Amino acid sequence: MSNPTAAMLVIGDEILSGRTRDANMHYLAGELTKHGIDLKEVRVVSDDAPAIVAAVKALSAAVTHVFTSGGIGPTHDDITADAVAKAFGLPCDHDPAAMKLLGDFYAGRGIEFTASRKRMARMPEGAAHIDNPVSVAPGFVVGNVHVMAGVPAVFQAMLDSVVPTLRTGRVLLSRSVHCPFGEGTIGEPLAKLQDTWPDIAIGSYPKHDSGKFWTEIVLRGSDEARLEELWSAFTDSWLQGGPDNPENILIEVDAESAEYWDAPGGSKVVQLTNLVKAKVTGDRVR
Repeated sequence: MSNPTAAMLVIGDEILSGRTRDANMHYLAGELTKHGIDLKEVRVVSDDAPAIVAAVKALSAAVTHVFTSGGIGPTHDDITADAVAKAFGLPCDHDPAAMKLLGDFYAGRGIEFTASRKRMARMPEGAAHIDNPVSVAPGFVVGNVHVMAGVPAVFQAMLDSVVPTLRTGRVLLSRSVHCPFGEGTIGEPLAKLQDTWPDIAIGSYPKHDSGKFWTEIVLRGSDEARLEELWSAFTDSWLQGGPDNPENILIEVDAESAEYWDAPGGSKVVQLTNLVKAKVTGDRVR
């Protein structure tokens, strides 16, 4: 059985204007990965009801779980509850249980339970609550859509209570390989390697440090044995071969650019799974 899938809908003008840096996507992605749920898409929309409605409809039809952040506070531009209700064809009103929860919270602190604060108790009819241990005002679930606050501390606390209730899948494992050359050198052989290992996702991520390019290669898969086999193929090949074994010399560099890569016998050799053959002189190539 394939893993369940997910999408995130980030709601708020403050994100699109650059005033606020979103931290919730990063947290969500990490938590879903830990639990075998594949995050497939993230959308960001403004505080615009038709845009929110359209996005909720599209995403809820495409994936197993949808997570939204933002727009469930007490102000006039917090319109997520109404938009989600409209997407599901449901009325939106003050939820009695949420009203009691918030009413008791404010009464216990001697704070007036104003009309604005009551807005945080509005949700689609029949929605289930998402617990908020930080500031009490609940999120909610309707259909496969989990509606949560935009404040990172609250979003994270809500998500932590939601994840144990979800259908999960096989956890995606990963291994990283440091390659001292840029993607232009290793791109073609990596593509061939991916064809050979279709069950392992091979990603390459360009880096630049101290004026030199290098690449982080990340291997991802759910089968630990297969992942370790490919990871070992990468790492073991770095220290094999030499001038007398040209089939295993993939990239030969001079001393200046090979300070990390002393192969046995004193030769300066960098290898990448017996796939690349390129002689490099001077600086590392890009």
